[in-house]
Amino acid sequence: MRRRSRRKKGEAPENHERWLITYADLITLLMIFFVILYSMSRIDIAKYEVLSQSLQLEFLKSDTILEMGSGITGGLQTAQQPKPAETSEKVDTPDKETLKEQQKKLMEQELQELLKIVQSYIKQNHLETKVFVADTPEGINIRLSDQFLFDLGKADLKTSANPVLGKLASLFEKLDNIISIEGHTDDLPIQSGGTFQDNWGLSAGRSLSVLRYFVDTAKIDPKKFKIAGYADTRPIVPNNSNANRQKNRRVEITVLRNLG
Repeated sequence: MRRRSRRKKGEAPENHERWLITYADLITLLMIFFVILYSMSRIDIAKYEVLSQSLQLEFLKSDTILEMGSGITGGLQTAQQPKPAETSEKVDTPDKETLKEQQKKLMEQELQELLKIVQSYIKQNHLETKVFVADTPEGINIRLSDQFLFDLGKADLKTSANPVLGKLASLFEKLDNIISIEGHTDDLPIQSGGTFQDNWGLSAGRSLSVLRYFVDTAKIDPKKFKIAGYADTRPIVPNNSNANRQKNRRVEITVLRNLG
């Protein structure tokens, strides 16, 4: 015969479903855990970029022992690198070009003033048949006839040449231009027994004599001058008469424009 278990009076009945409470709590906790994991796995790109830049800035602020380095990494910042020299030159180029243009303008004014002074001097001293002046692409060209400069076949300056050369010297010493001195002859051969063997030597000797006046007598800086002798290779008129040959025997002094 079975015995029935008897509950004591006032005792609560036994609950066989209490495990469900523990299970439900566990499931809830697992759900919360996965929700947290899921929320952490979603990356906000914008916030990530801000965070990345902030970290880089903080690293760059740190001191470094590397020369011209910055930050903990010691990297070389582009902004701190010395700028190439050409950068400053490019900035200065407009000013340099302006200055160069001003210098050329001033030089041209001086050349035109020289032209006027020489023209006035020729007219005042009635030298129209002996001295000619013209504005050429190369510069102010002053042509001196050998009539008052030299004796026939010689390269020694006459005393009659001193006033004209002295006037030119007073003008040349104020200029910074290069001055070219060129000797020219006619096509007649040099007589034997003279100082020069041919017209090349005569033309070079005459240009040298004019140069020595400016350098030795007038004391002008020799660096301003250059000379040449062309014999009869550059006539201004055909050598077909005595009058034309006279025109071809000359010394040309050109104050160059120094174009560059």
